[in-house]
Amino acid sequence: MNSGRILIVLLVITGVVVWWGVYAYSDGESGLPPLHTETVDTGDISQRVVAFGSLQPVQKVTVGSQVSGIIDEIFADFNSMVKRGDVIAQIDPSTFEAEVSSAQAELESAEAGLELAQMQYNRINELLERQFVAPSEVEQASATLRQAEAQVRVRRHALERAQRELDRTTIKAPADGMVISREVDVGQTVAASLNAPILFELASDLSKMWIHAKVSEADIGTIEDAQRVRFQVDAHRNRSFEGEVIQVRNAPLIEDNVVHYETIIAVDNSERLLKPGMTTEVNIITDETHDVIRVRNTALRARLPDTIRPEDPPEQEGMNGIVYFLEENQIIAKRVKTGLSDGVFTEIIEGLEPGNRLIVGLSLTTGSENQRRSLFSGNQAQY
Repeated sequence: MNSGRILIVLLVITGVVVWWGVYAYSDGESGLPPLHTETVDTGDISQRVVAFGSLQPVQKVTVGSQVSGIIDEIFADFNSMVKRGDVIAQIDPSTFEAEVSSAQAELESAEAGLELAQMQYNRINELLERQFVAPSEVEQASATLRQAEAQVRVRRHALERAQRELDRTTIKAPADGMVISREVDVGQTVAASLNAPILFELASDLSKMWIHAKVSEADIGTIEDAQRVRFQVDAHRNRSFEGEVIQVRNAPLIEDNVVHYETIIAVDNSERLLKPGMTTEVNIITDETHDVIRVRNTALRARLPDTIRPEDPPEQEGMNGIVYFLEENQIIAKRVKTGLSDGVFTEIIEGLEPGNRLIVGLSLTTGSENQRRSLFSGNQAQY
């Protein structure tokens, strides 16, 4: 008996809730509750892939040292503009100058030995003509002469090597550009062993830069060369910059078991607002249409109570969406053909005209038409 009463009470409560949700906000004429609508308009739609990356110079050159020593002088600092061949640092050359002097002295000694060997060879040849010496002595003098000649070549190469090492103590810019990094100070010792120590980094031309963006494997199939790109940086959040995809690299980048592919985007930085290393939020436009009929996506996902929702119209070939609109105080369902969508708007290929008002959902009123607010409006309903 008690169970029956409880069931009756629940049915009554359910009926009241339904009446309140549907009819309590009725406009009193059509019997329909207030409805929130969106207007069909025309505009642009772009489909995009979002990725993140960093700005880098098109050409970045690291300047190292092939010799070890103490930094004696530095002629370039951060942001310095240098030309190819400019001296930017000097390593203490005293040790290498001493090696050059030693190699020069050894070469002079070898040349003197060669001169002596040549004189002896000539004298032996004269004595041989007079038959005062045996042929074996001529052969020995000839061998001594060749040894002296070889010794001169060895000492000459040693001098050239020592001179080259001395020249390497003068660090020169290998290309035109700006110094973006300086890793050494005066008095610091650099040790060139297996790897050349990095002294400077030069960016060849900061008026043109590249974004190295990481695109997920799920999106990489839609990325192609020459696609337009819009991106933002934290330093200029209120401004959007543009670029162009110039390369999709095939080498996978695996981080935390997630596969990405590096996509290179060319950027014009003639205003010098962008700096190397800035992180970027990249929108790669994979498809776009201009001046097309479009509706907000909420109109294609209208939420209406079952009591006022009309039956779906019959299936039609090519029609892949359903919208609702008012006609003579009745809600009419209509099939439409949709196209490109950007997450906010969807292109309507067939079935609607600009100016049509489509039902999105119910509205709540607080006293006047201007205060009407949709149950399903707001940013949460746009995506």
